[in-house]
Amino acid sequence: MADILPTAGLIVIFAVVLAGPFAVRRIEHNLEVFLLACGAAALTIAGFIHIPGELTGWRWEIVIEALSAPVRITDLLGFIPIGIVQVVLVVGYVFYRWHDTIRNRICSACGKLPLWLVVFILIVALGLLSSIISAIIAAIILIEVLCCLPLSHGLRVRLVVVACFSIGIGAALTPLGEPLSTIAVQKLSGPPYFADFGYLLRLLGVYVLPGIVAYGVLGAFIARKAMTSGLEECHLFREDLREVFMRAAKVYVFITALVLLGEGFKPLILEYVIRIPSAALYWVNTVSAVLDNATLAAAEIGPALSEQQILTALMALLVAGGMLIPGNIPNIIAAGKLKIRSTEWARIGVPIGIASLVVYFAILFSPLVIS
Repeated sequence: MADILPTAGLIVIFAVVLAGPFAVRRIEHNLEVFLLACGAAALTIAGFIHIPGELTGWRWEIVIEALSAPVRITDLLGFIPIGIVQVVLVVGYVFYRWHDTIRNRICSACGKLPLWLVVFILIVALGLLSSIISAIIAAIILIEVLCCLPLSHGLRVRLVVVACFSIGIGAALTPLGEPLSTIAVQKLSGPPYFADFGYLLRLLGVYVLPGIVAYGVLGAFIARKAMTSGLEECHLFREDLREVFMRAAKVYVFITALVLLGEGFKPLILEYVIRIPSAALYWVNTVSAVLDNATLAAAEIGPALSEQQILTALMALLVAGGMLIPGNIPNIIAAGKLKIRSTEWARIGVPIGIASLVVYFAILFSPLVIS
């Protein structure tokens, strides 16, 4: 009985985290701070819940983990510490320093190939590279390339949405790709999984890689069939150095907040989530369409889950994250840069997302995979 009120408090915080960014514009624009506050509150409340054999609430090791997780991935080469924040900062600086040269070469290369082939290569390449250069940088490259192509606004929107699906699932293959993968590896680094740099590639690769190619084919089909009348010039302003550092700082705060959220929601995971059958958890996670999927990963993924639960939960989070703008960081960046409205995104993203979810569900729960 003593745990009822704290548990109810965690459920309320979980609901606020789900609905807040979607319902309140100010929260959407200050998501990192909002999640950090929610994570701190959840971790405080979790300290009042007793789970036999488990430590809950604030502890020094959690604070240290939260502060170091955004910058600490030590087994890429066995000894070089590199994390998603460093990647975002370094690649962001490269684009700032040589922006005009990079863009001119991109435009020159794109002009020598058919539009459909450029789109196919772009979507597949960014889907694959996003796990190394990060989904954030992949989204920036996507915008730069699409603004070099002769596209109408409507066609550009369709291609952006398809490409963000590819980037969103591809970035999960390594801890460098996006906050979801960083958090998942961090939370599964101990027994029984001992997740290393290649863990997510081994777990998800056989499902993600064909998906990236499929999104590339879809994008090429759209580009080949679409009319390019009503062309609109795409104006992009060059970032200044302050924006490069601010983006890296926001990513740092974002991942720190997710570590706190994951630890704060641990009582809910141990008491409820691990008891949800994999098939039900798959569809429950479609709520990541309205919430950045890394937040749900922080709340759900943990060593208490079976590998089948981890696989199905992550795939649902990755695919559903492309359906609406708030679902993933690349969506937010691309929509903001190209001034894509939420309704525009939803008209393209929801049908693609539903079709993708149905296909992956059939594959993941086929007798061959389950066995």
